[in-house]
Amino acid sequence: MILLFLIPILSCDWSTACSSCPVLECWFVQEKTGRGGGLAAATTLEKSLLHIQTDPHPAESQQAPPDIHPDRVYLITDPAGTLCHRSLNPPRGSVEKPQCEINPFLPQPSTLKWASPLTDSAFSPIYLQADWFSTALQGLNGQLAVSTITRAPTATKEHRVVLSVTTTTVSVQSRLGGPVLLDCGLWADPSSPLSGSGFAVEWRYQFRGDGRLVLAYDGKTDRLADVQEEGATLDYEGLHQRGNASLILREAKVRHSGLYICTVYLPYLVAQVTMELQVVEPPSLSIHPSPLPLAVPGQSFTVQCEASGFAPLALELSWEFKGTDGKSRPLGSGSLTGHRQAWDGTYSQSTRLELDSAELDLGRGGEVTCVAVHLGGTRRASVTLNVIGFSSPSIEDSMAMVGVALVLYGLIKFVSWTVTSSGNKGQRKLK
Repeated sequence: MILLFLIPILSCDWSTACSSCPVLECWFVQEKTGRGGGLAAATTLEKSLLHIQTDPHPAESQQAPPDIHPDRVYLITDPAGTLCHRSLNPPRGSVEKPQCEINPFLPQPSTLKWASPLTDSAFSPIYLQADWFSTALQGLNGQLAVSTITRAPTATKEHRVVLSVTTTTVSVQSRLGGPVLLDCGLWADPSSPLSGSGFAVEWRYQFRGDGRLVLAYDGKTDRLADVQEEGATLDYEGLHQRGNASLILREAKVRHSGLYICTVYLPYLVAQVTMELQVVEPPSLSIHPSPLPLAVPGQSFTVQCEASGFAPLALELSWEFKGTDGKSRPLGSGSLTGHRQAWDGTYSQSTRLELDSAELDLGRGGEVTCVAVHLGGTRRASVTLNVIGFSSPSIEDSMAMVGVALVLYGLIKFVSWTVTSSGNKGQRKLK
């Protein structure tokens, strides 16, 4: 299948997404030639400079800065304009700069089942006899990650991008159960003889040293690898027409959190970008018992708050009390239990709090609140606490009691007067 991606991976709206092409400061990394003995070869780091342009034109004489060797100043032609993205071109004088690393690259056939058909002929074209570099870049604020393979005629410093792979989803958060799109775009130089021999795409997952193949596609034979994760797919039409190699996860699960690697193969060439997915689900809170029983001064009882269904694991639980005067104060974290994991990978945790109305000075009661601070957001759950028979009545209660006393006093006086009057009348009749 012919691979001719004439549309850039990142279509540049030059007023917004792209600006003038940058001069990129890079680290040139290569291994020193080993001297035998079985020791690993050391690596060297050299500062380098990449002058980016979209249209090939003769290189102008560029004076290298004093800390960069003239042999490490390169001219890179990128017809797709990907390297001219604004996240790779910070304002003049900016402290923050894009991350960039460039390495010598050796073209070679792949042995993977879904990529080996690209070099079935086992013929190494003369086109490969050149200087090849692999460059990895990350834009400011994680807006963009790019990996390119460039070629230059031997002993020259004028490179041209042959293959580039990008992602605009360097770091992604998703709610549990929602669809996820991990962006990956590829572009192959249509003028290169390698772009007409097919391509392959591979997605892999890694987390804490564990890895697995998510999906692999042979674009030359239009075949998927035998191993494919359930719920993972590609937009195959968009892949062939626009170079859209994005991975689609139909339903995010906790086990999907981790590092994803999108690798693109051309005959003898390979480039990849990585991105991180974090599935985030805030906790649901419940308090037991609810409602709280009536309390009397000096009585103690236990209240429990359970946070459930959250991911990732990190969670902070605490208690607060808001009195009838409207003032709030912390009650600490209580007694925390360990984490428990449910069948869907989410976690739960509980905290218990001993409430002593006298010791904690809870007054006449108020509102007890459980607070959960999580990456997915802060959640609160509250119950009302009523303390009866409190020994120090409020001003309102004192006034009410005075009023009741006055009413009772008046009633007693009235009854006494009535009885006295009735007795006097009876005595007069007897006389």
